[in-house]
Amino acid sequence: MPRRVRSVVTLLLYVLAAGCTTAGPGTPTGPVTVQAPPPAEGATVALPGRQGSLKFGVIGDFGTGSREQYQLGEQMAKLHSTSPFELFVTVGDNIYGSERAQDLVRKFEAPYKALLDAQVKFYASLGNHDSREQRHYQPFNMNGRLYYTFKAPTQDVRFFALESSYLEPAQLQWLEAELAKSTEAWRIAFFHHPMYSSGGRHGSDLPKRRVLEPLFVKYGVSVVLTGHDHVYERVKPQQGIVYFVVGSSGQLRRGNLDRRTGITAVGNDSEQIFLAAEIDGDEMYFNAISRTGRIVDSGIIGRRQPE
Repeated sequence: MPRRVRSVVTLLLYVLAAGCTTAGPGTPTGPVTVQAPPPAEGATVALPGRQGSLKFGVIGDFGTGSREQYQLGEQMAKLHSTSPFELFVTVGDNIYGSERAQDLVRKFEAPYKALLDAQVKFYASLGNHDSREQRHYQPFNMNGRLYYTFKAPTQDVRFFALESSYLEPAQLQWLEAELAKSTEAWRIAFFHHPMYSSGGRHGSDLPKRRVLEPLFVKYGVSVVLTGHDHVYERVKPQQGIVYFVVGSSGQLRRGNLDRRTGITAVGNDSEQIFLAAEIDGDEMYFNAISRTGRIVDSGIIGRRQPE
């Protein structure tokens, strides 16, 4: 089926799927809280590096094999040497172009060799440039699944990886069932296409917002991680949830942020960036770090609490 026809069919499925929320009522939750210094002040909030906390990273739109990707990988390894990551999640477009064995080495295994050698696990979600066969690539820890959920090693955190290129009713039904039975304090979703974005190339995906946001609000998701637009953006909390766009870990679309949207808390469209986060109790500390080691955004998110 041609891609354009598939897109139309998928859009129709979105509309049909909007009525698929059939599980229990969920637990009402209040909005997140965010503490962050104004960008103009130049202040940063340090990651605390506490024992027993969950330290994880986020990369998206990264698999280029470029010098900039390797430089960002060096910054990831540098932070790991002082505050070790337990895991990374990817928000799609993991491998651009050909996906031969040597390409996987050049575009993934080599840039992040120090982390992989240290047994840091990467959990991938797929983007529109990714072959679905990547779900069988062992270092991505998808175990043959297009969408899946996993719990942090020891902390009270659960992640939900979605396949947002083809967000069909079966996946939405699975997502609601998994959210409904989740008992973890922190629920974090990650996938490729942003529900909120000020990127000029793509921007906010409204069909996906219509079907996903009600589930995230209903079941206490605190943070949503996406990519697709080749910029970094932390969106002002929407419906009580914090959204990040981390789409410039390899690809970068300079000058592409539309500052007129009114939804940007902090954005950057001039440097390759990854997001480092640390969850300790009810707080998630975050630093957005550029390939030169500059912290372009930082702060503390307080998870959504039962009302």
